[in-house]
Amino acid sequence: MKQVTLLRQGSSRLLLFFAGWACDPTPFRQYQPEGIDFMLCYDYRDLSFDASLLSSYSEVHVVGWSMGVWAASHILPGLDVPILTSVAINGTPFIISPHYGIPPEVYDNMARKLNDKRLHLFLRDMCADTEVLRGFLEVSPRRPVSELREELMQVQHLNETLPQPEPAWTEAVVAREDVIVPGANQLNYWQERAVVLRSLPGAHYQPELFRYYLQDRWINS
Repeated sequence: MKQVTLLRQGSSRLLLFFAGWACDPTPFRQYQPEGIDFMLCYDYRDLSFDASLLSSYSEVHVVGWSMGVWAASHILPGLDVPILTSVAINGTPFIISPHYGIPPEVYDNMARKLNDKRLHLFLRDMCADTEVLRGFLEVSPRRPVSELREELMQVQHLNETLPQPEPAWTEAVVAREDVIVPGANQLNYWQERAVVLRSLPGAHYQPELFRYYLQDRWINS
């Protein structure tokens, strides 16, 4: 796993963001939360995590998106830091699941057959809106497809071999029309958990959600 500090303001608070599959810092440099440092985690070919980078913070707030919810679910229980809030956006701790995540056959097909065309189709489905897709392509991650295929396959292996964690998320945001991590499967999981559940229309990628949770929420907070 890669950890990159996108914004360092000398704060005692940290916004720790676990991005989704295929990500890098490019789409998220635009967000400038106030009064809080901002660290991005991505690339889940392994789940190594340097907890020492969090040692100076007295307050940590976590946001996970998509596959990042799965990754964070494995990392957070082992951290000895004060996590005040944790928000899961369009994902669950079960990244591959017929009931709680991406159906296994869909995931396996993507992992085995990923190429440039399939990646573009994935991004189209992720955005589900021409204007949103156009905007995302302007800031899309700059990682080779071969690396993204490896990430899918490694996550599949980790998902099969690691024990399933049950982390304590405080809030979940579910887009009902999500076809990447099906909205119905997300609701299956979160409706059974003691979280603040926000169900809303829309697709897997919604820029306004990131603008709020990675920036606007921290204004004057």
